[in-house]
Amino acid sequence: MNPTRRLLTATFVILGMFGLVDAAVAASKAKHHHQNGKQLVGEKIKTNGNHVIDKKGLNTVSVDVKNGKIAGMHVKHAKKGDLPVKKYKTSKKMVQSAGFHYASLQLAQAESLGTVYIGYAYIDDYGDEVIYWYPYEMILDGDTGAVEYIPIY
Repeated sequence: MNPTRRLLTATFVILGMFGLVDAAVAASKAKHHHQNGKQLVGEKIKTNGNHVIDKKGLNTVSVDVKNGKIAGMHVKHAKKGDLPVKKYKTSKKMVQSAGFHYASLQLAQAESLGTVYIGYAYIDDYGDEVIYWYPYEMILDGDTGAVEYIPIY
């Protein structure tokens, strides 16, 4: 190989490595935003049907209520349409009535109560995951299809 071809190949390899590093850094910047779904639903839990519980930017979040339980959550983007929703489960309390608190900040006794929480999540326009948490008892199909939530810090 001549020196010019080696230099060109090395340049492409180095640029490719920078691209991978940038993608990894961008992925690690994603945040989780925890919302108190129970509080947002409020009295709407008593009425069957689809209820809007939150609006964030171009996203409208709604829940389906059936017989006093959450039957599902939907997120509709004003321009992109329906967004995929992922279901989580955890035994750690991720939110409180006033604001949110990460599980690591909770007292150990709060986790020992044995409550399971189900979260419905979507990815917003900034690449962050927004999760709406509900006590297990509020979910119609429980943890069916839910994956274990592993918090990022």
